[in-house]
Amino acid sequence: MKNSLKQSLRWSWMIAVITLVLAAIFSVVSTAILSGVAWGIGMVIVFLIVLLGVISDTIGVASTAASERPFNAMAAEKVPGARQAVQITRNADKFSNFTNDVIGDIAGVVSGTASAYVVIQFAGQIGHAEGSTGQFIISVIFTSIVAALTVGGKSVGKTIAIKYSTEIIYRVGRLFHMLEVKLKITIFKDKKLKRQKSKGRK
Repeated sequence: MKNSLKQSLRWSWMIAVITLVLAAIFSVVSTAILSGVAWGIGMVIVFLIVLLGVISDTIGVASTAASERPFNAMAAEKVPGARQAVQITRNADKFSNFTNDVIGDIAGVVSGTASAYVVIQFAGQIGHAEGSTGQFIISVIFTSIVAALTVGGKSVGKTIAIKYSTEIIYRVGRLFHMLEVKLKITIFKDKKLKRQKSKGRK
């Protein structure tokens, strides 16, 4: 019980730090991209951020809905990405926490900030001063559209995630496999593999 509590606290601290760093990076990058661009391009960027949040939420739900069994069978046949897919399903709680809560929530916050920037640009271009009634109406309409797309997109994403969880997680497993092979980046370390290596050294 104490060990699981320690692990939970360690993960919570780690994910909080990761969220802080990623939120800062997202904010800086989005602000840098939006500054100086036309409101139309800014609107496209906002919708891309919303799409990122929807996709990450879909992947997170798929990880909790997917079964480990088909990936074990694929891993036994040494199918690329299957071993990584097994690790994702085994760590579904942490994986979904990262994709849904970290990436998804950051995308939501950044899209809100970016929306405000686009509204100011658009309102100024059509002759509405900052703080005017016209700008307020534009802000309400655009924010409502972004919120509707976010909630509606996540709703559709959850349906897709539950129905095609195996296919989605396998695709993510293939991506993780490529990261391991090409860039030597391991997302989830295989505990069984580590035990076998340690036994071999003994």
